[in-house]
Amino acid sequence: MHLLAIIPLLLFSAIAAMIDVRHRRIPNWLSLTLAFSGLAQSFLPASQMSPGLAALGALIGFTLCFIPFAFGAMGGGDVKLMAGVGAWLGPWPVLGVFAVAAIIGMMIVLVQALVEGRLNRLLRNTALVTVNMIHVRQVGMEHTKATGQSCRSVDKPLPYAVPVFVAVLAVVFGSQLIGSV
Repeated sequence: MHLLAIIPLLLFSAIAAMIDVRHRRIPNWLSLTLAFSGLAQSFLPASQMSPGLAALGALIGFTLCFIPFAFGAMGGGDVKLMAGVGAWLGPWPVLGVFAVAAIIGMMIVLVQALVEGRLNRLLRNTALVTVNMIHVRQVGMEHTKATGQSCRSVDKPLPYAVPVFVAVLAVVFGSQLIGSV
């Protein structure tokens, strides 16, 4: 992937991270611009990705984040942001971004809970929510969502666009390094 070609992805994801830190939300205009520009660039002659792969990347990014969104663990802007990242990077790299963002996000939440003296509460609540998710058919989706909402262990939700931005950098520059070897 040519670095110059993905400058819009890097720019939009950096802006999303800054806005998410300040307001704890990602505006629709930003996520949708990212998604549509990612799909549009795949139609350009110089694009290294077909429109089909861009659409599949968007679908995978959307689907990966829709599941936590359905349980109330993630915002809608995060779902649309990952769809946009998928439209720019394609199916395999968006899986990498999702995995790296999950690890980075988990580290941020653990450090935040540790600093605030809430690590035990976070671990207990995580176990409770996990058990509810495993047994969602028995307890129901509404109960599982309500449990997730009542088990917040931090005062402010994680600005998910930050780990996504760092993950995009890691995947893009990691692939650049691997490609140059």
